[in-house]
Amino acid sequence: MKRGRPVKSMIRQNIVEIIHFLGEGYAYDIYKHYVAIFPQVTMRSIYYHLKKGVTTQEFVIKHITKEKGAYSWGPEAEKTYYALGPAAAPQVMPKVKAYFDKRNKD
Repeated sequence: MKRGRPVKSMIRQNIVEIIHFLGEGYAYDIYKHYVAIFPQVTMRSIYYHLKKGVTTQEFVIKHITKEKGAYSWGPEAEKTYYALGPAAAPQVMPKVKAYFDKRNKD
């Protein structure tokens, strides 16, 4: 058996499900939806799994934008937008579908 973390991850699969319904999204937006649907996870874990998902081709980087604003760290924020890659396999979980159906209805 190989050492280290397993390639498959439940957190990453949950992110795949969320991006499947969003089309594309940046890390903080994905995080907000994640904690509304699934058990609590850290923002750092979301960033890790998005980065790992790019290397496993579950996600692709669509585009990177710089948005101006009054942030605590400075006048600008960089947002990396992710979409599903060729290795992503959304299962269309009923829990996630119900969340986005309700959200889109409002």
